[in-house]
Amino acid sequence: MNIDGQNGPHMPVTPAVFTLEEVNSLVPRLRTLMGIQMGRRSEIERRLEQLSERLGKPPASIQLDERDPPDVRNLKQELVQRVDTYQTAWREIEEMGAVLKDPRSGLVDFYGHVDGKPVWLCWKYGEETVTHYHGLDEGFVGRKPIEATMRRRHLN
Repeated sequence: MNIDGQNGPHMPVTPAVFTLEEVNSLVPRLRTLMGIQMGRRSEIERRLEQLSERLGKPPASIQLDERDPPDVRNLKQELVQRVDTYQTAWREIEEMGAVLKDPRSGLVDFYGHVDGKPVWLCWKYGEETVTHYHGLDEGFVGRKPIEATMRRRHLN
């Protein structure tokens, strides 16, 4: 079951191009929203564990079944609502211009430029500001630091 409701990273049809200052101005709100999402995910995982314990195995589905005992039905119903809220809430983050890369770690990228080249300005939950970037075809492991001299010259 994919509670993140995604098959891969989401990307707007026409991504906005952000400067470092623009992205960093979004970080306080992004941090709040991401913290809420991380909490929602933990609650969903906790409820899935409860359901697994009650069933004696991980559930194949959380779809409601009339044959389920009332406590299992209640757990499933709560899970369905929590997963729906969790999936829907990602839209607010994406509407900020962020591209969700890893919901488990709270990793998002913003389209930007460094030295005139298109890149992903990379932010991960827990970081105070955007301090790294990577090429459009690179992932998190390809992150490079945005150095002080680079900050002055790369801004759009």
